[in-house]
Amino acid sequence: MTASTEHDATQRADFTRYTLWFVYACIIYSIIGFSWGAVMGGVPAFRYFVDYSAHGRLITLAHGHINLLGWVEMAIFAALYYVVPNLSRRQIYSVRLVKIHFWMHNFGLIGMVVFFLAAGLIGGLSTGDNTESVVKHLMAFVGIFGMLVLTANIIWGYNLYKTTTSGWQKPA
Repeated sequence: MTASTEHDATQRADFTRYTLWFVYACIIYSIIGFSWGAVMGGVPAFRYFVDYSAHGRLITLAHGHINLLGWVEMAIFAALYYVVPNLSRRQIYSVRLVKIHFWMHNFGLIGMVVFFLAAGLIGGLSTGDNTESVVKHLMAFVGIFGMLVLTANIIWGYNLYKTTTSGWQKPA
């Protein structure tokens, strides 16, 4: 086996492993998101807190983001990482970008959810004069982590685009 063949085999194995990690992340986020929703809807005191406290809606936003950016997007990423290379009969443009996408998206999503949740809990439970200032600072971190998710999604789109267009020759 030549070095190039070994490298290609390693790249294919890494790509398959990361595609499956997107599936596993989808499963984990769906369990967390569905459980969170069941608690929010099924525990009257928590539902009241989320609905009527000053910043309870931020807890709902955390729940929504873990569902949409977690289980829904992870499922879409996994599916399209599988479908697009097969449909275009090409290998993925960059396995390295797949890896960066996976870690950047997950890190960004977890950061967003943690800071949404912290802002909702602190904002809803605090009675201090600086509550709005604290919530504002926490929400700035939501924005920073959200930019990581956005960047990861751009990397994903770029990688799929390059997969379908690399090597195409325009007709004369």
